[in-house]
Amino acid sequence: MAQLRQDYSQFVARDIEVVVVGPEDAKAFANYFAKESLPFIGLPDPKASVLKLYGQEVNLFKLGRMPAQVLIDKAGVARYVHYGHSMSDIPPNEELLALGDEINMEGMGR
Repeated sequence: MAQLRQDYSQFVARDIEVVVVGPEDAKAFANYFAKESLPFIGLPDPKASVLKLYGQEVNLFKLGRMPAQVLIDKAGVARYVHYGHSMSDIPPNEELLALGDEINMEGMGR
């Protein structure tokens, strides 16, 4: 999440909303977001409802949920999905920003 926080203003400037989904309950999630001063939306998912919808992997030998990045357009369609194979398998922000720009441009009919 530090990577997302680092470039959050670039996501906002591009009209890209960042939502982080995690396994904690609402109270633990809110406490963590407050403690870390995270500027984006946090969605607690203790029953793994969202995880199951998007097919995110859980691997108990690798600390639980594997990272997953999903870019969803303004119509609610998942346009890009990356499933990490380890906790460090996360696309760089530059790649996510470029994909977000591309999706936003397509949404504008360009």
